[in-house]
Amino acid sequence: MPFPFKFRQQNNQSGIGINSSSPTQSGLTPQPKTLEELEKELEAQFIPTRPHQQSSKITNNRGGLKKIKFLLILSAVFVGLPWLIVWVANQPDRVIRSAVAEKYPILLLPSYRKMEDDYKQAIASVEQAQQLVDHPTSPADLNLGEQKVKEAQKYLDALPISFLTEWPEYRSWWYDWHFNIYKFNSDREKIGQLAAKVFQEKNAQTFLSEGEKALNTAKQQYQQASTPIDKQTAIASWQAALDQLEQIPSETLAGKTSQKKLEAYKRDYQERVGLAAGNERISTLIAAARQFSRQAAVASQNPPHSVSQWEQIEGLWQEAIVRLKEIPQEDLAGYAVAQKSVAEYQANLGQIKIRKQNEADSLAALEQSQSAIQNLIASTPSDAKLLDRNRTISEIQGIINQLEKVKPGTTSYLKAQELLLFAQNKLKQLQPQ
Repeated sequence: MPFPFKFRQQNNQSGIGINSSSPTQSGLTPQPKTLEELEKELEAQFIPTRPHQQSSKITNNRGGLKKIKFLLILSAVFVGLPWLIVWVANQPDRVIRSAVAEKYPILLLPSYRKMEDDYKQAIASVEQAQQLVDHPTSPADLNLGEQKVKEAQKYLDALPISFLTEWPEYRSWWYDWHFNIYKFNSDREKIGQLAAKVFQEKNAQTFLSEGEKALNTAKQQYQQASTPIDKQTAIASWQAALDQLEQIPSETLAGKTSQKKLEAYKRDYQERVGLAAGNERISTLIAAARQFSRQAAVASQNPPHSVSQWEQIEGLWQEAIVRLKEIPQEDLAGYAVAQKSVAEYQANLGQIKIRKQNEADSLAALEQSQSAIQNLIASTPSDAKLLDRNRTISEIQGIINQLEKVKPGTTSYLKAQELLLFAQNKLKQLQPQ
């Protein structure tokens, strides 16, 4: 049977020798092989078995990896897509949230949980801040209270108020929460008040610290002073430090602390400085009062003055009196001088108050008279025959009475006299002869 391949005796590329001679003879005559059987036999001999198996294995492995990769991507899409939708729905955008709240409110559960947590944290911080700021026992309480105020403000600022005002209620399955805008506004106002109080407390602490520092410095300067001038300078600084401590608001923690220490500070001052310092302070107060009184007297010259000018003069006399009233009764000589001047200054102050009131009343009377004149002119007919004589006489008489209320010595007096003369002449013209 013919065979399509030609072979040589030498080895082929695979190293397998192929013999082209006929098979060994045996007792039985061999049956001829078919073409298909010969091809399979040659293929098995010609093609190596091991590399073929490895290639198939690599191909199978690559196919398996692709399948696993596809399944992983598919799983990631199915798992991640719902989370992506929830993430987008809960973005801090009012338009997105409003649309989701209207159609699919369940998606906003994370946002509402976050809003509720922020609001609860804000309420807790407000309560803690109020306790620490309203009832502090030490500067550390104020520092912690200030921190709680900032925390509460941060949580309140994190709430999307415009969205919560539109969608204040949320009910989904087991979760139920209602946002109270009135409670929110109340807490926000309270935070503002606490922040202002913390600021006041901090300022008071600063004044206390600066006052005590100035006090200690002045005390040291007084001890080291070698000349009378240096001593007087130190005494003035010492007294100024005591005055600063007295001015700290008593409702603050620093003010309460200062009040407890002031008595000891003043006692130390009296023991170290003695009567000389007291006399110096009294002389300073009397000199200051006299300076204010001179300014008031100069300002009072050349009347009349306006109401605002009289108020300034009044303030100068009051300042002079305040300085004198700071002189204690224990200093008999200084107190006697001060009381004599106080009596004089209070009499002058009384006169200034009277002149200020006269100025205010006169100005009001003139303005009312001018308004009445304008009304009378507007209501008077152009035709004298239509004039209501009796009504016109009555109105002019009322204007005259009002103008007579303007006091002499006021800025309105000259104008009032001019209008009064005009009104009296008109009245005479209308009255029957």
